[in-house]
Amino acid sequence: MIKMRLAALYSGGKDSTYALHLASLAGHEVAHLVTIVPRQSDSWMFHTVNLHLAPLLSEALGIPLIQATSSGVKETETEDLRKALEGLAVDGLVSGAIASNYQKLRVERVCRELGISSLMPLWGRPPAELLREMIESGMRIIITSVSAWGLDKKWLGKSLDLQALEELVSLSQRFGFNVCGEGGEMETLVLDAPFYKKRLEVTSSRTDWKNDAGVFHVEARLVPKIIDP
Repeated sequence: MIKMRLAALYSGGKDSTYALHLASLAGHEVAHLVTIVPRQSDSWMFHTVNLHLAPLLSEALGIPLIQATSSGVKETETEDLRKALEGLAVDGLVSGAIASNYQKLRVERVCRELGISSLMPLWGRPPAELLREMIESGMRIIITSVSAWGLDKKWLGKSLDLQALEELVSLSQRFGFNVCGEGGEMETLVLDAPFYKKRLEVTSSRTDWKNDAGVFHVEARLVPKIIDP
């Protein structure tokens, strides 16, 4: 396989974090993190929660960050992504799409226009199997938003471990949502991972809940990794 220099479409959530990790394991160089910050909370394309932590996570990963704003308006967001990628000396873009054809087709279109490859290492994976793999990789994941029947306020701020996975699988079978939250039913934040150089420590948090959806807002700092003796 040809080794490429990549940009990673990055939110700090589990999918984008794990996708760039798999790209690195495959021998590619992830040279840039690209975080798109929508001006609207109901973006069709991009993660929206706790994006202010991206600079800290960039330092934790040791990968330079490029941030760009987006209107958040449907069908104009792809142009914002294209502008953010223009001029980068990369061969491709890695992203964490799993099952959203809306996102997949638009990211691929931007990549075609720029003459670069689109890598989606999570695409088409069975959600429960993939989420288990993420948890077992050692990533420390917390839930930062929920917006689906079956996911109530208690899930906000909850760590995703194997016990939580079992409960999510059961609820998804009952209520019909994607276990990985691919349809926006759930957003996450990766506080630590074996491939982080530092870890994120939550210093304060605030929960907003309205009707049947909520957001877990986080403030955090970088701290040294805990190394077992």
